[in-house]
Amino acid sequence: LAAAAVWLVRVPSLPVRHVVFADVLPHTKRGEVEQVLPQALKGNFFSLNLEAVRGALEKLPWVRKVDVRRQWPDRLEISIEEHKPVARWGEGRGELVNSYGEVFAAMLTEAESSGLPLLFGPQGTAQEVLKHYGDFIEVFKTVGETPVQVTLSPRLAWQLKLQNGMLVDIGREQPKSPVGARLARFIEIYPETVAKRAVRPAVVDLRYPNGFAMRVAGE
Repeated sequence: LAAAAVWLVRVPSLPVRHVVFADVLPHTKRGEVEQVLPQALKGNFFSLNLEAVRGALEKLPWVRKVDVRRQWPDRLEISIEEHKPVARWGEGRGELVNSYGEVFAAMLTEAESSGLPLLFGPQGTAQEVLKHYGDFIEVFKTVGETPVQVTLSPRLAWQLKLQNGMLVDIGREQPKSPVGARLARFIEIYPETVAKRAVRPAVVDLRYPNGFAMRVAGE
């Protein structure tokens, strides 16, 4: 049995002849796969290192997760999950945030990136910033506005930029004046106090415990 096992691992007559990809890959190019895959296809059907194949493919920019299976007698089936970009991360670094809140480096066309919000935050905070972005979207939907940029500063203060160009300084989370309470107070009176103004405020400052300040450009 031991000799048979050694023979199966070493026999050159059982090569992998077919590699089949189970998923349509919108962003990963065939040329990228062909560049990294042959180096990992060492050995025969039994001795081939599946982890090496998985690791080689997961180095590609758009690949998030890879599953590799042997199919007798000479075939590998590979399933690839690509990143699904939901936001841009930072500025000028070619980084994106996927639907899991993970940052990855990949390039989008200008048309593809133009509809994505821009998120900023300290290293390791992408998941938190993405979650708050989703919360802010729901809050501002009630007054017909859309956040297009969310920033979490190094001091953990929040700032939004709306589609109409308005900046909203929310500030840091405070026990006596939570971010949600300050934002809810602003949204409650937004239709009468802000939306009906002939000139919208350039900046709204919500960092006060019992009110907010507005600055109109030129005033």
